Amino acid sequence: MKLKIWIFTFLFLGISFSLFSQERIILDLKIKGARKTKISFLKKFLSTKKDLVLDSIALEKDIIELKRLPAIRHAYYQVLNANTNFCTVFITVEENLTLFPEVNFWTTTNQQFSYKLGLYDYNFLGKNIAFGGYYQNNGFNSYGINFRAPNLFSKKWGLSVNHQDWKSEEPLYFGDKTANYVYNNTSFEVLGIHQINFKNQINFGFNFFTEQYQYISGAIDPSIPKRLSLKKTLFKLVYVYNNLDYFYQYINGFKSVLYAQYVITENDFQNDFCIFWNDFFYYTRITEKGNWANRLRIGLSSNEKTPFAPFALDNNINLRGVGILVDRGTGSVVWNTEYRHTIYDKNWLAIQTNFFTDIGSWRNPGGNLNDFLSSKNIHIYSGFGLRFISKKIYNATFRIDYGLRVNTIKNNSEGGLVFGIGQYF
Repeated sequence: MKLKIWIFTFLFLGISFSLFSQERIILDLKIKGARKTKISFLKKFLSTKKDLVLDSIALEKDIIELKRLPAIRHAYYQVLNANTNFCTVFITVEENLTLFPEVNFWTTTNQQFSYKLGLYDYNFLGKNIAFGGYYQNNGFNSYGINFRAPNLFSKKWGLSVNHQDWKSEEPLYFGDKTANYVYNNTSFEVLGIHQINFKNQINFGFNFFTEQYQYISGAIDPSIPKRLSLKKTLFKLVYVYNNLDYFYQYINGFKSVLYAQYVITENDFQNDFCIFWNDFFYYTRITEKGNWANRLRIGLSSNEKTPFAPFALDNNINLRGVGILVDRGTGSVVWNTEYRHTIYDKNWLAIQTNFFTDIGSWRNPGGNLNDFLSSKNIHIYSGFGLRFISKKIYNATFRIDYGLRVNTIKNNSEGGLVFGIGQYF
């Protein structure tokens, strides 16, 4: 009798385990809400596919990856069981408008009115291709053409091709003296793009460029000619670790981007040099409407005593309120931190206030690591700003910040307004 009970118990447990652990096959995968984005592209992009076993972890990752695409502002899914063995997966996406004009205007230190006009489509042909260009006039004519297709060959392999002809008036620093030069950079760049896995991606390739300097005014250094043309080749590697999750204008998680470059040059004024910098991003939600955002940039380059040092101190790059191309260095440590709070949020528009502090320090050309701790090289700016965010257009965030100098540094801006498109970081 006991033997029969044990046999019955084992049979019952075996059948129950089989039923509850039975894998479900995806009978169909349906995607709703896509208008411009090709459904065929999205189905190739997703790891969740028809006729495969349903993997809830992979499906969650697919949703996060969809929300990282410029074309998708939000995505969610639903699983409906057809019977015990089969199910249908419904994925709903909310699309961004991705054909976006770029309009910027500003005044330079010599009160030259400047503007930049561009047009970019971040979902060209409905296949997650970014394509567009710009024209800039800041007293000189500049233009650029950019093509980036991260999924051109497959989900994991793509290509980026860029060309620009950039001109601007920039200061070069010779100790305590300054000279103004017209700087012209003409470049052609080709990069391969490889997504290693869900969180890791690399970009690698080369850039052929020519730098030209033409003296305008200011101090003259006998060692630096008034006219200079430098032909260079740059080898580039970008490694991205991305563990960010998006919910409309809110971001949560950690991201790291490493840039490494080696530049070969043939001239009497610069040797071959290398440069790297790493951007660390950390975002966290604070209550329902708050977002704390951080960026830490650490960078070093070959430490030559030259006015052509690669790290710049600039409004639009690192410290809001400091001015345009205030100084240069061969090393940089910058921490940007800000609290963003949504004060208005409707179907198509969100408005945020933000309070920020930007702290940075530089290594002088030819200097040493102690330069980072020198009070003369530490700059602190703090301030507040507004963000007007279109929730239906990719990267359509108009930002305005006012930064005020906190510490006392001679010959630096007391503060000022900074305008731009997109979040500062």
